[in-house]
Amino acid sequence: MATKHEQILQHILSLEIGHKISVRQVAKTLDVSEGTAYRAIKEAENQGIVSTIERVGTIRIERKKKENFERLTFAEVIKIVDGQVLGGRKGLHKSLNKFVIGAMQLDAMMRYTEAGSLLIVGNRVKAHELALNEGAAVLITGGFDTNGEIKQLADEKELPIMSTSYDTFTVAAMINRAIYDQLIKKEIVFIGDIYTPYDESLFLYTKDKLERWYELNKQSTHTRYPVVDAKERVVGMITSKDVIGKDMTMPVEKIMTKHPIAAQEKTSLAYVAHMMVWEGIEVVPVVDHSNKLKGVVSRQDVLKALQQIQRQPQTGETIDDIVSSNLLPSEEDDTIFHAQVTPQMTNQLGTLSNGVFTALITEASSRILRHYKKGDLVVENLTVYYLKPVQIDSQLTIRPNILEAGRIYAKMDVEVYNGKKMVGKGLLMAQLIDK
Repeated sequence: MATKHEQILQHILSLEIGHKISVRQVAKTLDVSEGTAYRAIKEAENQGIVSTIERVGTIRIERKKKENFERLTFAEVIKIVDGQVLGGRKGLHKSLNKFVIGAMQLDAMMRYTEAGSLLIVGNRVKAHELALNEGAAVLITGGFDTNGEIKQLADEKELPIMSTSYDTFTVAAMINRAIYDQLIKKEIVFIGDIYTPYDESLFLYTKDKLERWYELNKQSTHTRYPVVDAKERVVGMITSKDVIGKDMTMPVEKIMTKHPIAAQEKTSLAYVAHMMVWEGIEVVPVVDHSNKLKGVVSRQDVLKALQQIQRQPQTGETIDDIVSSNLLPSEEDDTIFHAQVTPQMTNQLGTLSNGVFTALITEASSRILRHYKKGDLVVENLTVYYLKPVQIDSQLTIRPNILEAGRIYAKMDVEVYNGKKMVGKGLLMAQLIDK
């Protein structure tokens, strides 16, 4: 039987897109406390099926599917620009395909304004009307309002007309940044993208006898399984080490490892990879918000995904991407690297930022370990014990030197030069992720 929390989520999913939701109304409809209703609505917001907008309330929106291009809804635009809705609230769940800046003559403006787009314009009432009639939403900049007829038209067309105090070009920059941020997030691999669902994997119940482990082991050849209670919530893990020398009739709950590390679908691949190395874990159970088992992710799954990421281009560039693309091996010696200090790599003073310096050290160390087929690294400790200011456009030479490298551990000494002058030195200690 579904919990009250799950019942509320199912109820919200059954509502029409654009429907307004309130804590009080949900609590009354499903006969639950307002606290329970509030927590479920917040979970629905985390899942992307509702959106809460200041001065509007919480509305049911369409859950986004993975696409080549991640679009923004008009509800998200309102949050980005700290705006208010003047009319057309029922259309806030819709997505914009593109935005048009209305800094031109009306006829020229309308050639670019089409259904599904967003016109960003100032106090030009005729432009507001033409855009709505074309099927486009409107964002009025400079804190201006519009007249009652336009608001009524927006309600009829179910197209939002919104207002913000920012100027037109600031708004365009803010929306551009939000789209760019989403492109970067889209490239991040989450555990939800790679885990094996539990109906395809194997698990044990706490009341099972140990002989059940041997049955599963014979059937699957796996040696590690999640242990769940009667409600299929993860409460432990059992491995071959746990069962050695134990009586076959013992209950699993007596010998399992309690309180195992678990991941949720929105946990990043990088975080789980780090935990697996750090804790020496081979399998991590994947759970939902109530700790109910959804599947498992293995070290092999993580390694395959990490290898796949390295082969795929990034759509949006983070600082780490910029560092990686600027770090090139020397023509004379491919264990020495060169990098140019670009404007994105500097701080407000125009010198190389500390964060970028550590990224350069980490990337160079990672490449040198891969060069010697030692595997990928997870940084355990990084100490920078010498650093001088480095000017923008400087040409750097990074010389990583392996002090120690075993099967699971490495220690690196890294020197950074600007010309012949040393400008930085660091000591990096890391654990290795290898096959």
